[in-house]
Amino acid sequence: MGPRSRETWAQRLGAFRASPSAFMAGPEGEDLGCDLLSELRSEKLSEQTKVSLLALSLEYPAQLWPDTAAAEAAATSLLDTLVLLPPRPSALRRPLLLAATTALAAGDALGPTSAASLRLLPLLLGLASGSDLGRGFGPASEQRSLQATACECLRELESCKPGLLGGRLGLLRGLLGQEGPVQPLSLLLALALRNALLIQARARAGLQGLLVAGDAPTVGIPWNWALAEEGAAHLQPQAPSWPAAEVQECGLAVLEPSPEEARELRAAVAQLLDTSYLLTPVAQAQLLWLLGWALRGLRGQPPVLFKPQLVRLLGTAQLTLLHAILALKAAFGEALFTAQDEALLLRRLTLAAQHPALPLSAHLFYLHCLLSFPENWPLGPTGEEAAPLLLGPRLCRGLLPSLLHDPMALLARLHLLCLLCADDEEKEEKAQDWSPQHYLEELLAGLRQRAALDGGPRALATLCFQASYLVVRCLAMQPAVLTPLTRGLAQLYQSRPALAPHFVDLLDRVGPELGEPLRVVLRQEVVARPGKDEALCWHLQILAKVADGNAQSATLGFLRAAAARCTDWDLQQALLQVCRALLRAGVGKGLADLLQALARQLEDPDGRDRARLYYILLAHLAGPKLGVALGPSLAAPAASSLVAENQGFAAALMVQEAPAPIRLSVGPRRAEGPVPVLQLQVEVLEPVYALELRFRVEGQLYAPLEAVHVPCLYPGRPCRPLLLPLQPRRPAPTHLDVRALYTTPSGLTRHAHLPPLLVTFADLFLPFPQSPEGDKQGFFEELWDSCLPKGAESSLWCPLGPQGLEALVSHHLEPFVVVAKPPTSYHVAIHLPPNSRLLLRLEAAQVDGVPVALRTDDWAVLPLAGDYLRGLSATV
Repeated sequence: MGPRSRETWAQRLGAFRASPSAFMAGPEGEDLGCDLLSELRSEKLSEQTKVSLLALSLEYPAQLWPDTAAAEAAATSLLDTLVLLPPRPSALRRPLLLAATTALAAGDALGPTSAASLRLLPLLLGLASGSDLGRGFGPASEQRSLQATACECLRELESCKPGLLGGRLGLLRGLLGQEGPVQPLSLLLALALRNALLIQARARAGLQGLLVAGDAPTVGIPWNWALAEEGAAHLQPQAPSWPAAEVQECGLAVLEPSPEEARELRAAVAQLLDTSYLLTPVAQAQLLWLLGWALRGLRGQPPVLFKPQLVRLLGTAQLTLLHAILALKAAFGEALFTAQDEALLLRRLTLAAQHPALPLSAHLFYLHCLLSFPENWPLGPTGEEAAPLLLGPRLCRGLLPSLLHDPMALLARLHLLCLLCADDEEKEEKAQDWSPQHYLEELLAGLRQRAALDGGPRALATLCFQASYLVVRCLAMQPAVLTPLTRGLAQLYQSRPALAPHFVDLLDRVGPELGEPLRVVLRQEVVARPGKDEALCWHLQILAKVADGNAQSATLGFLRAAAARCTDWDLQQALLQVCRALLRAGVGKGLADLLQALARQLEDPDGRDRARLYYILLAHLAGPKLGVALGPSLAAPAASSLVAENQGFAAALMVQEAPAPIRLSVGPRRAEGPVPVLQLQVEVLEPVYALELRFRVEGQLYAPLEAVHVPCLYPGRPCRPLLLPLQPRRPAPTHLDVRALYTTPSGLTRHAHLPPLLVTFADLFLPFPQSPEGDKQGFFEELWDSCLPKGAESSLWCPLGPQGLEALVSHHLEPFVVVAKPPTSYHVAIHLPPNSRLLLRLEAAQVDGVPVALRTDDWAVLPLAGDYLRGLSATV
């Protein structure tokens, strides 16, 4: 196949980007990677199109080259293409370098046995050092951009194989002091230094002169593959984060460099920090984090080298740099930050979070920094949430939550308020005029008041319960806060019982500090105020969660009164769920009478059976065995109503797709009735219950089809044909998409796609109403004349088989014959729903065929009728 045009590639790449997996699975995707590599050398495509092809290889390398061999071959081809570029300026050099690097990294082909790796690594290092930027790699105008790209590629390879550049640290230090791109070189050196220190510390080895600067040649020195193999273990993520891990996790505490190595290390770090102000904020943050991890816990290396940077960065407005400063604080603590620095940083975070024009994301960032602030001397145990010691109520007055705040901001401010309440309780500052606890109670009351609005937005109710859960999590040991919260939640349920699902979810998540008193007040609220009928389902849902052995008489009295109002299936099942909860709680007295009454009076048979089963269990099993019988089961779910009480309930309710044990085919045609009907023959390979066949027709040719239901089917047992009425809006053949929904013998519901069914043109044939006795010829002539002039007519030659015209008519057209003069002449009238007709004159039959005259009142039927008649001769 010749080279493709730009438009062809645009269409091909568009189809690939729309669905890469589907495209690669198709015939077009098999050679996409090879075609892409070959087209890069074609002179018929513009550089812009080739750059688009390379961009695709950068985005989807795993799809284009899925294995190591393909990635190796792709990298080799890309490097060959790079070498063949003419010396004039070209936009392809940088994308080719990036694409070759990406292919090796994504395909896991980087290694000492890879020929492409041994070609690419010296080339990248030579480009980064400027030694190979001459005749073969373009004019001088591209040198700086190629240097930067080479550094980025080396950093990517170092990330994939940590320690790969461990033996080139001295060379990289020397390059940083020369003219060149500062940011890529700085980040590359920082990453290589961090990886080398970490790997050497784990190996309990020294730096071994790795940091000595020098102009090492780029060819002939083997790459440190052994160090890269040791670095293949999971290193810390290359993104700023705190709280920091323990020193032992970092692995640097055991590394004790010699005085000469320590001096070289300090010089390298100082060199990087001196150039950091030339970097972008994001790059500076990455550099500070890498250097912080490189020096964290390293004996004999105090972090004072970072002090000049703190003086410059403590007043920064860049969030990335502020995040890096906090990461350094988490790593070094009081060794780098004084108490004055900590107070200044806290005050700055607090004031910045109060800025009125701050975007929501930045506002949440500042609040998160305050909530997770790494203190120099935290008082509580490690991991315990607490407000910073220097962050008092006065400083946080501007950060108090309000009902007008965004929900996310409100929750973050509420979290800070809860920490202040806990700190206020511990300090016992009762003489102050303003109390955080009092403000917290007023805020929660406002949230509950908004959630209680009838018909109010669901988001307000969700926010109220999120806030309540946050308060319980932070202040679980403070009864002074939990008691009014419990009362307020009970009043909220009284005002709006429809929030019962939220209460159930809250009870599932909170501990006993709030859970136990909330259960008691909710149970009291339900049994004391039954409410209207529409609230009954919510009351039963709450009772199923809070019912226990306490207040048995009140609970049973409520259930007896509610039983008379439980008329539908949902309410009856909710009522029985409460009975089940009482059974598990050990309630026996009075419950047996209630279950007996329910077994007699419930209208639904499933409810009666379930009540009867509970009564039998209560009468025959002791308390421990009863708890086991009603508890969660690890066995396979059974096909009964009790499956809802087992752990397999969710799995049992899921309708999963499975290979269909069903074979469906179209049986003999039925030419009778007002509408055409398909006779379907169904066979099964295993027992199938409650089978429902659903049919769908593409387009608007047919009206929606009714589903066909079969109670049960067994292998080897004959099944009567299934009748599927068709309702065509135009007389045309079509395909029916078929889906089956059925129940397996184990009680699980499954669905499957069956092969499509073909509805032929002949399946739509219906006979005309009975013609008048004695005048069939006149009836046919009247139909024949009525087709024109609005309709159409035609004639064709229909070949006959050895059995002649009579056999053809008897096999295919007998129900539609109006006038018959065997064996040479037949007049046929066919009704095509919804309101078309097709008339045939088969006269003067000869040995090899018969001429057929056709008339119809619908011209669109004519080609379909011609195809049908031509196909008849092949079947006779």
